[in-house]
Amino acid sequence: MIFLILIYEFFQIGLFAAGGGLSTLPFLNALADKYEWLTSDMISQMVALSESTPGPLGINMATYAGYMAGYNTFGSPLLGVATAFTATASLVAPSFIVILIVAKMLDKYKNSALVNDAFSTLRPAVAGLIAAAAWSVISVTLFNFNASAFGGAFNLLEIALFAVMLVITNVKPLKKLHPLVFIAIAAAAGIVIGYTIGWGEA
Repeated sequence: MIFLILIYEFFQIGLFAAGGGLSTLPFLNALADKYEWLTSDMISQMVALSESTPGPLGINMATYAGYMAGYNTFGSPLLGVATAFTATASLVAPSFIVILIVAKMLDKYKNSALVNDAFSTLRPAVAGLIAAAAWSVISVTLFNFNASAFGGAFNLLEIALFAVMLVITNVKPLKKLHPLVFIAIAAAAGIVIGYTIGWGEA
């Protein structure tokens, strides 16, 4: 049953998540509300991990979510690999099908006003999906909306690290550095802070 669920859910995500990997986040958050094998915390960790590893973000996240679905359902790493493959293949299948169709039709309709209007309409929708994805990551990482006190709604340590990284990535000499340098710095900071004072105590 879990295989059919993954095919159904991730085929839909692949079909409608226009705009790249980050646009899959609203769909993944919806999955977290429906199924026990995926949570909002897992999604935020998944984003950090997927951004730090080679490959497209959306595919990495589908692979991770698929693995967790299989592992949490069956308790078997081997079946987790099978569900990871199922989720990943289901995510990329719509793009593969659509690109094959578009490639055959593009030359014929590339100057069509109808096609140009469709792309003009898609752009703001894609921007909205990406903005929603960015907010879903920010809200989980920097804020705690379940806190009873107003001051507890802000994860001060995470906000401070975010501000520091925002500043240093916009310093002119540092802009030339490869993004992997900043990813490594953030990962190292997370490890040091986690093992010294702990994120939960910030």
